[in-house]
Formats: sequence, structure tokens, C-alpha cells
Amino acid sequence: MAQDAAGGPAAAGAAKKPNFFARIVIFFREVIAELRKVVTPTRKELVKFTSVVLGFVVVMMALIFGLDTVSSWVIDIVFGVPS
Repeated sequence: MAQDAAGGPAAAGAAKKPNFFARIVIFFREVIAELRKVVTPTRKELVKFTSVVLGFVVVMMALIFGLDTVSSWVIDIVFGVPS
């Protein structure tokens, strides 16, 4: 008896794949089901999360600015670029 990749019989019990439009309907039903699970943050949580993200962005901007400034200074010294 032939077996498919999953180890089961090749023809017996193979579920028929729904047509294109049925798959679209199934997709949207699943999307709606997942969206119902979403929990909206409270105002306090939203402010906290936003401040954390903005703080992280500011720190990363400062780090990149500092590295850019130092590398520019080192390149000027090493290659003797006149100011």
C-alpha cells in the first residue's frame, strides 16, 4: 500500500482541498477570530509602552551619533584629512 509523506495512506482519508474562494472565506474567519483575542491596552499601559519605545529610540540615536562622531574623528586623524 502506498503511503504519503505524512506516513498515512496516499488516497484513503486525504482531505479534499477547498477551492480558492472557500479558502479566502476561511482565512477571513480565522483573522476575525484572532482579532477577537486582541486585548486593548489601558491608557496607563499605552503611555508606559510609548515612553519605553521613545526612550529606546533616543538612546539608540545618541549611540549612533556618538559612534559616527568618533569614527569621523578617527578617520580625520588616520588619513590626515585637512579641515
